[in-house]
Amino acid sequence: MRLKYGFYLKSHPLLWPHPLRSGVMRFLHTSDWHLGRRFHGEDLIDRQRKVLAHICATARTEQVDALLIAGDIYDRAIPSLDAARLFNWALHELADLGIPTIMISGNHDSAHRLGIGSGLYAKAGVHLRTDLADASRPVLMADAHGPVAVYGVPYLQPTLVSEQMQVEIPSHQAVLTAALDSIRADLATRPDGTRAVVLAHAFITGADSCDSERDISVGGVAHAGAAVFDGIHYTALGHLHRPQAVSDRIHYSGSPLAYSFSEAGHTKSLALVDLAADGTPTVMHQDIPADLHLPLARLTGRLEDLLSDPAHPPLTDAWLHATLTDPARPYEAMSRLRERFAHTLDMKHEPAAIPAQATDTPTYRDRVRGRGDLEITHDFITAVRGSAPTDDEQALLREAVDHMHVHAQQKETV
Repeated sequence: MRLKYGFYLKSHPLLWPHPLRSGVMRFLHTSDWHLGRRFHGEDLIDRQRKVLAHICATARTEQVDALLIAGDIYDRAIPSLDAARLFNWALHELADLGIPTIMISGNHDSAHRLGIGSGLYAKAGVHLRTDLADASRPVLMADAHGPVAVYGVPYLQPTLVSEQMQVEIPSHQAVLTAALDSIRADLATRPDGTRAVVLAHAFITGADSCDSERDISVGGVAHAGAAVFDGIHYTALGHLHRPQAVSDRIHYSGSPLAYSFSEAGHTKSLALVDLAADGTPTVMHQDIPADLHLPLARLTGRLEDLLSDPAHPPLTDAWLHATLTDPARPYEAMSRLRERFAHTLDMKHEPAAIPAQATDTPTYRDRVRGRGDLEITHDFITAVRGSAPTDDEQALLREAVDHMHVHAQQKETV
């Protein structure tokens, strides 16, 4: 069966030989589509369809050899009908590319639901990795320089998979280490010089997060160290929405659309990855076209100033987040803002300090900003009782917080 770009699908569904050429193997890396997500009530399905069409068009124009999608395909475990229809449309578009697509489930996806039909999809070149048992089963490719093995590690909730993975203390570090150990064991059975690519969905130490990502902390720790990917030539990460490099071999593609006002001003992009003969990756971020972006903007100031400032007319068509600094919350502030800025979607009131009333005592908002659930519970005990939790109490609090996170994860993804 002949496919586009000179590829041939052999009898083995995991082997896609590339015609010999002197160039590098090229991948297109994307993640965090969050199909079905709404932005402060605004429907994003049409914009998401245009972004997916752009991803497929880029794969064609850049003549990539495979497409890597690193999780959070959907925004919720049970997606809306519109989201499911969009994913169905995307599957057909991906199959029509005539190149392998490797896709993993993320922490927003239901691995079980997303994986239904994966065997059939693989026959069309779309390889889903949603089951831990398949993490060490690669999609095999080859070019003039030899074989490339692409592994997909679905999102691993430590408490839910630690027994299956024979991990004594459930943590993101432990379960990712176990998964990568199994991948390295498989890689050792491959021909010498096989280059390895891994897809994973995780929060890796040293990367920067934003407001639109779900907290995945367990035991108070959401991170895993980059060293878990030692020996892998390129790691295509998902979960964090800002495109960024953890190292020269470990990259986040970021989400193709902004999903919170904290991402206003972020450059959204796709990652083009050229894998050289020795496995050295060269990563180029290709910006998403401006006409596909969400028109996000943020303003801060007193209400009357925002309504009268002549510098603001270009924002009248933007999706706006307003922070009001008036000493007292203005009457009907949202409706008045919408008279000038029709698409004001979010507003908060943060009064500027008045010198005569200034105080060194932080507000509750200040005390909890940027702190995790476990830290907040510790502070609460300390404030109420006048002494910090004992070691035993800290262990109980950690168990309770972890149980809450796991329960929320099970509701979302099982």
